[in-house]
Amino acid sequence: TGSESGMIPGTILNAITVDVEEHFQVSAFEDVVARDRWSEMASRVEANTDRLLELFDAEGVCGTFFILGWVAERHRDLVRRIADAGHEIGSHGYSHRLIYRQTPEEFREETLRSRKILEDATGIAVDGYRAASFSIVRDNVWALDILAETGFRYDSSLFPVIHDRYGFRGIPRHPFRLRTPSGAPLAEVPPSTVSAGGTSLPVAGGGYLRFYPFPLTRWAVNRLNRKEGIPANVYIHPWEVDPEQPRIREAPLRSRFRHYVNLDTTLDKVRKLLQTFRFGPLRQVLEEYGDLEEMALGSS
Repeated sequence: TGSESGMIPGTILNAITVDVEEHFQVSAFEDVVARDRWSEMASRVEANTDRLLELFDAEGVCGTFFILGWVAERHRDLVRRIADAGHEIGSHGYSHRLIYRQTPEEFREETLRSRKILEDATGIAVDGYRAASFSIVRDNVWALDILAETGFRYDSSLFPVIHDRYGFRGIPRHPFRLRTPSGAPLAEVPPSTVSAGGTSLPVAGGGYLRFYPFPLTRWAVNRLNRKEGIPANVYIHPWEVDPEQPRIREAPLRSRFRHYVNLDTTLDKVRKLLQTFRFGPLRQVLEEYGDLEEMALGSS
């Protein structure tokens, strides 16, 4: 795959991940689009996810699809198509509520509910988890205990950056094995960042992928692979390849900018990434990366 675009053979395997959710379910819109309105909104997740499935198939790449339980419950055929195409199925929770706005009991119930829906649809064990908007932070590390207790093998929710909605500074920028507050082991694969002036800058995912010019993203992934010897963890959403999606005009200007900027460039940028670097599912990335350094996370 990608030989026409100069892929470097033998380079590190990077992760390509998709957070499967509707365009109206993002955390930036939760104050203007109530959950009891979701069933009334026009669904676009199936067609948008199919665009990504077609792209991945054309490039011969499999990835990890973190699927929202609410979506999986209503689009079981889509979940099965993703799995049948050889992609890894992961959990994105059930309701897309920020984890730090849930109680431990609510989080446990949502986590178990979502996982059961996904496993019932595919007959395959779900090993990986990603929180809505990366919302496991130092104030709610108890969520990691619950993930370990309920049988997840790895998480991809801790983002080592400063942000108004998420962020978990002080952790490695590469895959590592954490010890939850109760001492349970759990592999962690943070979204990609590059180190600049003592600060971790987010790259190669979501709004960062859309906002940055492609040469900058290519440079960042190449730097991670060649200079640091670590895999990139790229994430996208199906709605990011849908420039025709209805606009949520009640949302604040900043939220609308973050959500709608450069939607028409995403698919081409992802295609170029897949043609330039090696990509696969997170499960395979963890297998290839080898022994993980261990870090204990104390309770907050």
